[in-house]
Amino acid sequence: MNGMYKSILPALLVSSFASPAVAAGEIEEVIVKARLLSGAEALINERRDNDVVTDIIGAEFISRVGDTTIAGVLRRMPGLSLVSDKFVYVRGLGERYSSSSLNKATIPSPDLTRNVIPLDLFPTAIVESLAVQKTYSADRPASFGGGSIDIRTKGIPDTLAYSLELTGGHNTETDNSIYSYRSGGDDKFGTDDGTRALSGEISKQIVRFQGSLDAQNILNTLRHEGNVTATFAEAQEINRAMALGLNRDISISQENPDPDWTIRGSIGNNYLLNDDWEAGFLAGGAYATQWRKTEALAQDFTFPEERFERESETTRSVDINGNLNFGIRYGDDHEITTTTLYIRNTDDEVAIIDFFNENREKSDGLGFQNRRIKYEEREMVVKQVMGTHLLGESTRRLVPLLPLTWIPEDLQFDWYYSVSRAMTEIPNEVVVSLETTTDPVSGSVQSASVVLDSAAADYRFTSLDDEVVNYAGKVTWPIEAAASMILLSAGWEHTQKIRTYQQTQFSLGALFVNGIEVLQGPLTGVFSDSNITDASNNFVFDLTGTNNQSYIAVTMTDAVYANIDWTWQDNWRISAGARWEDYKQLALDWDIYAFDVARPQVTVDPEALQKALFKDDKVYPAISLTYMTEWWADVFQLRFGYSETVVRPDLREITDASYIDARTGFLTDGNPSIRPADLTNYDLRAEWFFDNGDNLTLSLYYKDIGNPIEFFESAASDTNRSREIINADSAEIYGFEIEGLKHLGTYGMFWEPFFIQGNLTIQDSELVAGELADAPTNQVRALAGASEYVANLLVGFDSTSGKHSATLSYNVFGERLFTAGRRGAPDSYETPFHSLDITYNWYPADSITLKLKLQNILGEAIEIERQGVIAFREKPGTGVSLAFRWAF
Repeated sequence: MNGMYKSILPALLVSSFASPAVAAGEIEEVIVKARLLSGAEALINERRDNDVVTDIIGAEFISRVGDTTIAGVLRRMPGLSLVSDKFVYVRGLGERYSSSSLNKATIPSPDLTRNVIPLDLFPTAIVESLAVQKTYSADRPASFGGGSIDIRTKGIPDTLAYSLELTGGHNTETDNSIYSYRSGGDDKFGTDDGTRALSGEISKQIVRFQGSLDAQNILNTLRHEGNVTATFAEAQEINRAMALGLNRDISISQENPDPDWTIRGSIGNNYLLNDDWEAGFLAGGAYATQWRKTEALAQDFTFPEERFERESETTRSVDINGNLNFGIRYGDDHEITTTTLYIRNTDDEVAIIDFFNENREKSDGLGFQNRRIKYEEREMVVKQVMGTHLLGESTRRLVPLLPLTWIPEDLQFDWYYSVSRAMTEIPNEVVVSLETTTDPVSGSVQSASVVLDSAAADYRFTSLDDEVVNYAGKVTWPIEAAASMILLSAGWEHTQKIRTYQQTQFSLGALFVNGIEVLQGPLTGVFSDSNITDASNNFVFDLTGTNNQSYIAVTMTDAVYANIDWTWQDNWRISAGARWEDYKQLALDWDIYAFDVARPQVTVDPEALQKALFKDDKVYPAISLTYMTEWWADVFQLRFGYSETVVRPDLREITDASYIDARTGFLTDGNPSIRPADLTNYDLRAEWFFDNGDNLTLSLYYKDIGNPIEFFESAASDTNRSREIINADSAEIYGFEIEGLKHLGTYGMFWEPFFIQGNLTIQDSELVAGELADAPTNQVRALAGASEYVANLLVGFDSTSGKHSATLSYNVFGERLFTAGRRGAPDSYETPFHSLDITYNWYPADSITLKLKLQNILGEAIEIERQGVIAFREKPGTGVSLAFRWAF
């Protein structure tokens, strides 16, 4: 079924909006390789030479600070902050306002509720550099808000190179008592062996009974099949027998965790085939596993002592990744490289949540408990091929008979083709509801029993498949004159994205039981075969959820662009371009268990299809002006940038589907009427680059957003929280950034090994809710997730002997809006988090490195406040690790 709809949707888009193919481009740069301070200086030089405002971090800086994921290291860049350890906010704008690419190509997302890529998925070990472009240029996709993040993977080495690294670690919050349950035999490989999967027998019965599993419909089906003597009791027996196909071995136990450990290795080489041809490869892989235990507290801001929730969660993570690169080069004229990347990240979560609400308060001595088991597999496969071609002297010599004289020698053609796929599988997520007897003073649980309810246990099976095809080409022609240099470029790009989301949900529970002891004890016993099949217990199994939880969506973008980059007398530089983009999207509800011909799984009604289609056809201009001189420094640059861009809603947000957001826990309602947000961007930056490697940068920025896409709280029951997505009236954000690098050797020989690098962003934002918002407490407020400030400070030490290096890194973000209140309820804010990390490297030999890393030394907690009350609190703990690396 998936394959059929995936093939139909692009055709629907093409037939509805016929359009030509289109655009792509790249920021020119030099990939810098250095181990100590010179590496940071060289990256600054690369940033200086770009025609647009771009911040770049290299592999050596990443190694210094010790972050293991791309998300972690990006928070150290000016104007960037990290949310939920995976999403990056650029210049105060939420994750939807930033985009990510891999070697310039668009890639899919394994996140269940967002198009944006969770950047904790990518290990830093595969990264050569990270570039954050903060000023828009026409060679980039027009979906550009706060900035564009490009992940550049490691390339083929110049000579034979290999490495092996072993790491062990521990987190202070992970004690010797973690939660576990009987799992599958392949869990160590980050994949389920079928233990948790939905049984084929249940799937067959769903088809047999046309998606309705209640006893009455089963009875009607039996009689329709010819069993006219079938009884209601027989139908109930069939219903209960289906439940036996679920994995009910879900008792939660406690055990001792294994220590964190990681192993990774790589090997690569380059071969000179003759005077003109060379070829090379790079292969690498890694395996990592860790246990994490977290304790979280959430409180009702009106009755924090009586209504609260305590959650204790254990997560076992298994990460596997591999990469394989090939490349071939002919002289200086032609180069073709391929990149294959495989990433798997699996989280096995076990949680016990004790809570009190308006129905049972702590002082009542009665409460509730949920026991949750969730096994989530995230996987990404990327296959890319890219090339660069010049018709230079080597090529003309190779094919002397071709009429190439009319083509300029320095005309360059760049292209790439990328096919990628992201998949998320949750073969089983189960939540069991219990009622508890508690201590009315402390709230500690004294006894618990499964609730007497047909939905006591909730089983969900989820599958996400996100595929992206992206290809592009670009022609560049430099023209040199006496006093100026002109670089002409033009290109095209095509991107197609198909996403399918499928969710199946079941309920299992008893309407009455033969004795309360049936509902007590380990969960495996409560939901045992004997208890379920015993008619005196009246267990009921059913297919639940709405018929629009699943969906199919596709987007298609075609673009062409042109740009002129003119440098005059080495003092003035202007880069002006425009990008035409034809964007189309189609999102449809998918009723995976619709069996009625009159109600197909996906609508084929022309009017409904036309309503579900959206097209955005527009030209996006970009201008960058730079003045260059030697005022107060060896190089001074004053940059101004102007551009118009767009931010489009996530695919799930444009359907009628409702879903639980995994990050916030809110029931979120989609909105087919949501429309893209239009942005107008202004940037002003002054840069001083001193001849000793020091630098200083001051930046001002302003963004005006029309039809901003924002979440607002909506009406819900007392025990649930709901939100909806709408286009607000308007929004704006403006800020100031300062960053710099200072070598301390100018203060004396003692300070020669030290340097300081840091940045500070101060900003403000304003959003006008408008009439579409459902009774917000504040019609005018800050943008969600926009921090008042973000600061980073790094103190580096590199011994004169070259045997030691150390880095002390500090990061903090200011208070930021978490959720906006409704009908007079106050807004909630995430409070500042002070992160202090230390990394120490010892190089006993040229090929050996020992690294000690301490993270979150201050032991800070994540806190969300609402009207002075800690509405949420969680401690991530302090991490310590020791790594051994052998490289040649």
